[in-house]
Amino acid sequence: MILRENRVVIAHIYTATAAIVVGAFFGALQGLSRATVFNAPAWFDYYRILTMHGVLMALVFTTFFITGLALFVTYRSIPRERNTTLGWAGYWVMLAGVLMAAVEILAGNATVLYTFYAPLKASPWFYVGAAIFIIGTWVIAAEIFGNILWFRKNNPGMPVPLPAFTAGATFLMWWIATLGVVGEMYLLIPWAFGWTHGVNVMLTRMLFWYFGHPLVYFWIMGAYICWYNIVPKFYNGNLFSDGLTRLTFIMLLLLSTPVGIHHEFMEPGISATWKMLHTITTYGVAIPSFITAFAIFASFELAARRLGKRGFWQTVQSLPWKNPAFCGPAYGMLLFILGGFGGLVNASYSMDSLVHNTIWIVGHFHVTVGGPVALTFLGIAYWMIPKLTGRALWKPAWALWQTRLWFIGMLLMSFSMHIAGLMGAPRRTAEISYFGSAPNEWAAYNATAAAGGLVLLTSIVIFACVAVGTLLANKKGEDMTVEFAQPLEGSERAPAMLQALFRWGLVALVAAALAYAGPLLEMLHNPGFPAPGMRTW
Repeated sequence: MILRENRVVIAHIYTATAAIVVGAFFGALQGLSRATVFNAPAWFDYYRILTMHGVLMALVFTTFFITGLALFVTYRSIPRERNTTLGWAGYWVMLAGVLMAAVEILAGNATVLYTFYAPLKASPWFYVGAAIFIIGTWVIAAEIFGNILWFRKNNPGMPVPLPAFTAGATFLMWWIATLGVVGEMYLLIPWAFGWTHGVNVMLTRMLFWYFGHPLVYFWIMGAYICWYNIVPKFYNGNLFSDGLTRLTFIMLLLLSTPVGIHHEFMEPGISATWKMLHTITTYGVAIPSFITAFAIFASFELAARRLGKRGFWQTVQSLPWKNPAFCGPAYGMLLFILGGFGGLVNASYSMDSLVHNTIWIVGHFHVTVGGPVALTFLGIAYWMIPKLTGRALWKPAWALWQTRLWFIGMLLMSFSMHIAGLMGAPRRTAEISYFGSAPNEWAAYNATAAAGGLVLLTSIVIFACVAVGTLLANKKGEDMTVEFAQPLEGSERAPAMLQALFRWGLVALVAAALAYAGPLLEMLHNPGFPAPGMRTW
């Protein structure tokens, strides 16, 4: 049974690996292009490279890894006789959608970046592929929810195991968020096929950001699943609090969606009142992040105290810095501090006005996604793959250096982007010389960012070698038993209100509807002129 379950998880994890390798290659090309070291050929221009990089890294790598991770923690924390039909069905539907969209991007028919902003108009099959991909994730969500409901039915009065609870909260939030994509595709697909003569540009953008910002928290919640349930086992630690962990995930479920309009401060058609309300909720979503920081560091300290260690430095030194599975998440936590700071800047209307169209935003995005999210997933993969395959990790020293290189490369690249952004360097454009009139100060930071991109590419190639090497080179014999972090003995059970996952999902759906009802009515009352669409490439 376990072997059959493992196969579907392995398919998700190795598909994510393929996506990040190709995505990192396209990312390095972008960095070299902005540093004027590489000129993209006309038959595969900069924006096509940018679209492939964004789609592969932001949507394909992250989503496939999280679906695999969520299935893994659900299957292992709720052991039972089951078939994996839904797990496989979701995988194949997701893959079909990705391949359909990728073909259109590679063919040059969908150079619309990962935000697919109208009035840029892609091939309709790109949008159809994106919709199919989302449907595949819903099938995975159904598999996770089904296991949680089975547990409740067969264990009345017992709390859902925390790993499955966190996976369920993550996919409840994802389901609510992806309703925005469904709404957007309802407008874009008929428009792209030519069945409608125009599209409401502002409405499509609002629907995108209804989904786009919760997408970030979908990634973050995936990392949190690892930080709370898995990472403490690496230093013989405990979960700080079962109840606090459930509260954190419920808060993320409630607060992740009603925040997206802070991405549209510069857009017309939305009143200042709604922009202010979304600013407030954006600051609110920082609270579960602060709770997580407290819980993680408290867990570190409690484990260190059991070893007789006291104080900050002794606690840090007691952690397993030679274990790549720990180092990935740990370095990711450090980068998350920087990403969180940048997020607070971006949520401020006045400060966002200064940096919104600069490469500061790209630097923030990379340190947030490439730091706590990607680095956690890469590190946890070094623990998961042996548990899935029964094979010892191939070249663990390489794995350790891979996490270090990724940390260094991400610091170099994102810091350079932040500083260049403060100097006014633009984003989303291949031509940054302004025909020779651009400030010379940008050049050094663009070159440093390109160097960071090459370090990241090197790091990810090493990761792929270790992942494939583990699958092919080592013989079976590794212990496949999985134990998740447990709260301290004597800890109080989480109150019942923190265990009603699906009720909180209903509350989150109502909160999202209330947050967007006003802006939606404003937009429908003043729809503007429908855009026929354009292709600029």
